[in-house]
Amino acid sequence: MSSALTKGTAAQGQDTPSKPSTYALHPVQTKQTPLSQTARHALPVLLAGVFAVRFPALVANPVSTMATTLPLTTALQIAYAVLCLPVAGGSSTKTQRKTKPRAGESSKKRSAGEGVAASNAVVTSLLSLLLALLVTPFLHVAMVLFGAPFLTHGAHTFLCAAHLAVLALFPLFYVHGVDGAAWATVGGFGAPLDETFGGLVGGVVGAWLGAVPIPLDWDREWQRWPVTILCGLYGGYVLGRVIGGTLVWGKRF
Repeated sequence: MSSALTKGTAAQGQDTPSKPSTYALHPVQTKQTPLSQTARHALPVLLAGVFAVRFPALVANPVSTMATTLPLTTALQIAYAVLCLPVAGGSSTKTQRKTKPRAGESSKKRSAGEGVAASNAVVTSLLSLLLALLVTPFLHVAMVLFGAPFLTHGAHTFLCAAHLAVLALFPLFYVHGVDGAAWATVGGFGAPLDETFGGLVGGVVGAWLGAVPIPLDWDREWQRWPVTILCGLYGGYVLGRVIGGTLVWGKRF
């Protein structure tokens, strides 16, 4: 009898469904080539420098400045993705580093493989940019719901949303593609911190803090919508990207 009960209990334990495991999203490891590491450190500085140079024009004419700065920001982000980040769905950087050329493999074949990889990176970056721009109207609506002007300043808000999409979402589309499980983890703030996720967190938090000076009665030109939002977005994105890739890399909330 006791043995039967033991067997029954064991069988019941085996049949009991286990709790669903959390989607294991690993931190994104940047490429380790000298060019990639140089670009990884130089591009955030260049991005911040471009914004600093354009700040007086942004205060004077926000719409025109945001429209003319967006292509340059986009170009810098594409360069960052292609040079520094692994392509969505491709081999991990760690795997690429461990792989050695086979004996007798011609340099022509290796060059052809590198050419295909470069082509895939360019195509993925363009598709990721398209996805980021498609998300822009939804970010526009979200900004309105959080207090952005609804009946006025439509162009201001839309261009601000476009900058947010290109800065914070484009790198995530590049490394995660349209993987629903990965995006659910990112949206639930369960992803490990790295340069891509850190940039998103820093950009969103920075833009939110940037709204603080707008209602203050200081009567300054730079308080106009959305100058301070864009300042917080760029500053928070660069800071989050750098810290996410160094001090807190791999950690979770």
